[in-house]
Amino acid sequence: MVQSVFSWSQRVIIGCAFFVLSLTIAFAAEAPNNVTVLKAARLFDGKAKALVTNGVVIVQGNVITDAGSNLPIPSGAQVIDLGDATLSPGFMDAHTHLTFDFTGNFNDRRLKLLELNVSEHALMAVPNARATVEAGFTTVRDLGSRFGGSHEFVDVALRNAIAKGIIVGPRMLVATYGIGATGGHFDDTAGFRDFLFGHEPDYADGIADGPDAIRKAVRFQVKNGADVIKAAVSGGVLSMTDEVDTPQFTPAEMVALVDETHRLRKKIAVHCHGDQAAKEAIEAGVDSIEHGSFLKPETLQLMKTKGTYLVPTLMASEWIMSKIDAYPAVLQAKAKAATAARSDMFRNAVKLGVKIGLGTDAAVFPHGQNAKEFKLMVDLGLPAIEALRAATSSDADLLGIAPKVGTLEKGKLADIIAIPGDPTTDITATERVSFVMKEGKIVKNTAAAATAR
Repeated sequence: MVQSVFSWSQRVIIGCAFFVLSLTIAFAAEAPNNVTVLKAARLFDGKAKALVTNGVVIVQGNVITDAGSNLPIPSGAQVIDLGDATLSPGFMDAHTHLTFDFTGNFNDRRLKLLELNVSEHALMAVPNARATVEAGFTTVRDLGSRFGGSHEFVDVALRNAIAKGIIVGPRMLVATYGIGATGGHFDDTAGFRDFLFGHEPDYADGIADGPDAIRKAVRFQVKNGADVIKAAVSGGVLSMTDEVDTPQFTPAEMVALVDETHRLRKKIAVHCHGDQAAKEAIEAGVDSIEHGSFLKPETLQLMKTKGTYLVPTLMASEWIMSKIDAYPAVLQAKAKAATAARSDMFRNAVKLGVKIGLGTDAAVFPHGQNAKEFKLMVDLGLPAIEALRAATSSDADLLGIAPKVGTLEKGKLADIIAIPGDPTTDITATERVSFVMKEGKIVKNTAAAATAR
């Protein structure tokens, strides 16, 4: 008889270990592997110059483990076949205002801002967030949420509630209060009687004059949760007392704005219709020009040289012009001038190869209609595939979140949508998104039923 090399106690320990291992293997075999496979006729990965056929994206938990054409399906995976559709990274909108609704009669809205309770204002933002994500926009940059002098930071609360899963909505990068000059586009007291609101707005309201005050305003916004800084460096369309294209910051103020923002490792987006203000902002190093209606070719060339993004917000002017009689005469004149200039500006930007991000100014028009921006860009000369790229990998780069989202590739968060048909042949298909997944969780699926293999 051969004697065991192990003692009795060692054999007991080894036996117990094998028993535990066998249970672990058995449990693992029976437990779901948490893998979901999305299939569709086509796939746009967020960066390619063409779609691929027989698209497959493999998701485990909240991340993508593989994406491509004709990939093998892992055993036991849940398979969702979305049929004649195009898989795409979740869209991004680089210019929204989820806590606002600027639609309807202009004067009625101004009065409403004086009447609404801040808590009611916050609750009204909840359906805006859901409508946006169900339209396929899984990330937004929300550029300003000042509300009637309130210091409640509703956009920060909305961002945090979405991140915690309390409400349904897109991932948000927020700007808190936009920074502007006294009497400028962001001065909400302009056009009202002096001291009607008890005091002149200051840095805590986002209104600052002079380099030092602007630095303080930037620090205040970051202190209170801003992910990005927004500033108005020229006049605007929907403000009563300024000209739409006038510069509102001096060059020294512009330099302070950009320097302080970048020192705090944030990006800076500037509302800017006017050409002179844009030149000074681009030279100072801003990350994006929002609107850009009156930009001349030489200014656009400067943008290309500097790598500055253009976020054209074509939907905003489109909506305003469709409802032009609902605005006061002074705003009608500004809207008509800006809209007349913006088409040639955008065509020139496309020809010159300026970086373009998709942003809409949602709130000027109803939330959830963001994808209408695609057709406007394509109609003005941007190829459909580049329009799709503007809303995915380009916006991810602009927002500084490209390592996490913006493309369908291994390791990225599983923000995935399905567009019916082929959006490169019918760009309006982007307005009919049938499936939305955000970080591995299905938000919307009107396309197909799931099966298991």
